Amino acid sequence: MQTLLRYYTFSLIFTAVCLGLAGWYGYASTGTIGGMLSILWIVFVLSILEVSLSFDNAVVNATVLREMDPVWQQRFLTIGILIAVFGMRIVFPIAIVSIAAQIGPWEAVQLSLGDPEEYERLVSAAHIGIAGFGGAFLAMVGLTFFFDEGKDIHWISVIERGANRFSSIPAMEIGFVLALVYGVSTILEPDEALTFLTAGILGLLTYIAVHALGEIIEQGEARKKAAGEVVKSGLGGFLYLEVLDASFSFDGVIGAFALSNNMVVIAIGLSIGAMFVRSMTIHLVRAGTLSQFRYLEHGAFWAIIVLGVIMLVSAKYHIPETFTGLIGAILIGLSLWWSIRHNRAQSDASPEPAAQSD
Repeated sequence: MQTLLRYYTFSLIFTAVCLGLAGWYGYASTGTIGGMLSILWIVFVLSILEVSLSFDNAVVNATVLREMDPVWQQRFLTIGILIAVFGMRIVFPIAIVSIAAQIGPWEAVQLSLGDPEEYERLVSAAHIGIAGFGGAFLAMVGLTFFFDEGKDIHWISVIERGANRFSSIPAMEIGFVLALVYGVSTILEPDEALTFLTAGILGLLTYIAVHALGEIIEQGEARKKAAGEVVKSGLGGFLYLEVLDASFSFDGVIGAFALSNNMVVIAIGLSIGAMFVRSMTIHLVRAGTLSQFRYLEHGAFWAIIVLGVIMLVSAKYHIPETFTGLIGAILIGLSLWWSIRHNRAQSDASPEPAAQSD
């Protein structure tokens, strides 16, 4: 228990402060105890929704973070969480409204507080582009993990071995994502299809650009190391994690409007969830959980692929947020259970140490 508290103490304090803020805001805005309790309940549900949708995000963050220099790890866990909480949960929806309505940021804030229905409509109207960009980016993240020549551990063997067999074919995963984006665009209205295709291509280009930047930085470090210089940089990984976190945030921000169209309530609820995702990421990295459970990463990347596909398909069909959160949790839960089975089998197969003779 003390070990867990070490990782989650700040998140619990942050949650208490946010719930106190939500309670004050609920009573101040409604003037009734019932109104305050209603807002507190919505904030609680939003935080649970965010955690359930983002657990796979924490696992993937930990996968990248454990390879980064400790300095850049700390920067991601401090500066990165500020970007995640305030940038994606507060600034991002306001920016969407500001661009869509062609008004200034302050006017967008006033609109969110004074006319939340119109604010929700403008944010939701941008869903086609968000679905294309975020879905394509996340699908690329997941597929790249499986189309890897060096990958020698397989969970769902029949599929993962097949992907590994074709991993030597250049840009195979890009072809898959382009085909999927195009396929979804064919069932959309012509003007929506163009927006969706453009956003999907931008999502692919963003993924390629972030990885290209990381590769350029790594090559520069390699040259410096060859010259005998000491270098420690995780800028490429930091940028990749920020874009990845933004892509994960899209569905949570859009899905939050199913529960409330109040910007303050949404921001408080999603921020609590985002803070717990940070704590989970730290826990996974510091406790070495990924190395202890053989297939946990696989489950997270399968969940990412499913989330990417759901985001793409959501451009045409509404997918309940409950289903999105559950399918990710189920995949990660199954991979964890499979990992535990593997560990037990390895333990049973290992020879017992010989008894010492007197």
